[in-house]
Amino acid sequence: MNGLSTILIVVGLFLLGGIYSFVKQQMPKGLVVLVAVGAAMCLSAGVLRLDVWS
Repeated sequence: MNGLSTILIVVGLFLLGGIYSFVKQQMPKGLVVLVAVGAAMCLSAGVLRLDVWS
């Protein structure tokens, strides 16, 4: 694992925790969806940057 993929995965997991927190606080659904999209993009980018695929 290189540094950038690690950072992307950690940020994605942080955003997943934010989604859980926002749902418990009953924040607007649009905000939760926006954070969920960001978390999915960070996690997928981090996983795709791993060198296990080649």
